[in-house]
Amino acid sequence: MASSEGFLTKGQREMMKLAAENAEVMSSVSLATSPKFPGPKSPGQNSSLLTEHHHHHIKAPGGQSAAHGGVAVRHVRRTHSGKLGRAKKDGAGGKGTWGKLLDTDGESFIDHNDPNYDSGEEPYDLVGATVSDPLDEYKKAVVSLIEEYFSTGDVEVAVSDLRELGSSEYHPYFVKRLVSIAMDRHNKEKEMASVLLSALYADVINPAQISRGFFMLLESADDLAVDILDAVDVLALFVARGVVDDILPPAFITRARKMLPETSKGFEVLQTAEKSYLSAPHHAELVERRWGGSTHLTVDEVKKKIADILREYVESGDTSEACTCIRQLGVSFFHHEVVKRALVLAMEIQTAEPLILKLLKEAADEGLISSSQMVKGFGRLAESLDDLALDIPSAKKKFESLVPQAISEGWLDATFVKSSHENNGEKRDKNDEKLRRYKEEAVSIIHEYFLSDDIPELIQSLEDLQMPEYNPIFLKRLITLAMDRKNREKEMASVLLSALHIEIFSTDDMVNGFVLLLESAEDTALDILDASNELAFFLARAVIDDVLAPLNLEEIGNMLPPNCTSGSETLRMARSLIAARHAGERILRCWGGGTGWAVEDAKDKIQKLLEEYESGGVVSEACQCIRDLGMPFFNHEVVKKALVMAMEKKNDRMLELLQACFTEGLITINQMTKGFNRIKDGLEDLALDIPNAKDKLKFYVEHGKERGWLLPSFG
Repeated sequence: MASSEGFLTKGQREMMKLAAENAEVMSSVSLATSPKFPGPKSPGQNSSLLTEHHHHHIKAPGGQSAAHGGVAVRHVRRTHSGKLGRAKKDGAGGKGTWGKLLDTDGESFIDHNDPNYDSGEEPYDLVGATVSDPLDEYKKAVVSLIEEYFSTGDVEVAVSDLRELGSSEYHPYFVKRLVSIAMDRHNKEKEMASVLLSALYADVINPAQISRGFFMLLESADDLAVDILDAVDVLALFVARGVVDDILPPAFITRARKMLPETSKGFEVLQTAEKSYLSAPHHAELVERRWGGSTHLTVDEVKKKIADILREYVESGDTSEACTCIRQLGVSFFHHEVVKRALVLAMEIQTAEPLILKLLKEAADEGLISSSQMVKGFGRLAESLDDLALDIPSAKKKFESLVPQAISEGWLDATFVKSSHENNGEKRDKNDEKLRRYKEEAVSIIHEYFLSDDIPELIQSLEDLQMPEYNPIFLKRLITLAMDRKNREKEMASVLLSALHIEIFSTDDMVNGFVLLLESAEDTALDILDASNELAFFLARAVIDDVLAPLNLEEIGNMLPPNCTSGSETLRMARSLIAARHAGERILRCWGGGTGWAVEDAKDKIQKLLEEYESGGVVSEACQCIRDLGMPFFNHEVVKKALVMAMEKKNDRMLELLQACFTEGLITINQMTKGFNRIKDGLEDLALDIPNAKDKLKFYVEHGKERGWLLPSFG
């Protein structure tokens, strides 16, 4: 019966108490027999302890007293082997026992035939997994990206892929890997690598990461030289190209040299870049053209390749192969030449006509040759039919039959007929004798300017023509001729535009001239493959030089015809150039500085030399500084700034300088008049800072007339 204290009966509690007492006794025995028990151990010690234990009074479970030899002795736990030893730790038992609960120290195995077999009890092995390094993953990804770029040449896709890849902190490794891979390839890949770095600069990869990537290349130059024999020269050219393209600061070479051992290949690379490339005359042009560059492929080379492709196609009849070869040329803007030459070939070889028409239709259906290029090709052939008829008498008849067939099959736009009529109208305009004579004179004047670099003489020649209504045509002809010349002539053309805008050309003349250029951009591309990019730079440069205002670009865009896709694209490129970081500096240096400075630089120089003269300088020295500027067309700025400074300082020292310049012929009457007129035009604003500016100007005008600086009629 359960007690009120719990579920144990009184007898059970007595047995538990007895068990506890016996456990204490055995603990004492074990302690005494332990080898660690202190004190000497006599031979009879064990027996005496047992005897003492046997004489100990032990209670029986039934509450009776039990003497030694009673039943209770069986409760004493001792070995039957005759040896006494310490009990096994944690009471797990000894030899021949089951061991303690959940004891797993013994040998065991799983029986697969056991009905209670559980596969989850099977032992398992820990398999080591490799921890991926983000940098290693990044390096693998960029190698794939670079190889794809070298295969397709698509800069925009490469830029987008790198941006989507993320891990911007690893971009220096991309720079290193791109250049190191390109170093072991052909010139084409080297040029492509440089172009891609320029596209990535500041937009995706910041300048510090570009510099870090190049420094890593310099550090590994010794290793690169093992596999690439000309590694030092090639890497030096990459460094020089980086400086020319403004993705590396010029100070990079100086800083990097201090951080590299003089005996390293990297140090040698920097010396080569500085002495062999960046110190050479016209180094920018030299470096840019060293690998050929896609922009320097001549028209004759492209025409020859197109002719070879068409000849091979006529022999093989493989349309797919011909389309692939045309695509690999990478001159989509020049596909009108493919159309023209294909049609001429069809007229020359009658049996080739079906193959040629099949090729053109296939190229149009695939989008390989655009509709505008197809129309342009047909148009060029139509213009040359008279000459072609000398060799192929039936050329006109065949052409007249080809046009409706191409339109009906859908690979020639029906607007071709309308555009042909418009072109005929333009031809009638070109036959105008006055315009023809002006164009001839303009070309002669421009050629003379490119030889002499004499801006005042050119301005005088234009004024002598007395045809200001044709100023936009002169601008168009000037830039068209410059685009087909070297960087020197391009820079000269931009400098001349600044002078013309100040002297004789209005803003409307400039706007209309650029509209004419954009409208004829596709025609210009017939002779100048990179015409669109060059024209975009001329537009951007005009804005930087204050020849055009940014709003004028919107005006030009609104004046373009709706179907002028090439002109609109060029205008968009110009806006992008202007909106880029450090646009002013980069655009001003796009052609290497050429023959002169930008307008803002010239103004700063003039201001400094006048301040130096006013503070005690010598007249002859100031005149020499003005002469050294080399911008006689801009001397009106000297006149203007000198007069303003005379008003502010309230002394006539500047008038002495102007007199000396006029006496020496350094500043002409024309330039003097222009300078005085500019003061007169800005008199209201000037009066806010100089209250008596009007009276001062009146005095200076009279002074100038007396000394012959100004004509008596100047009012």
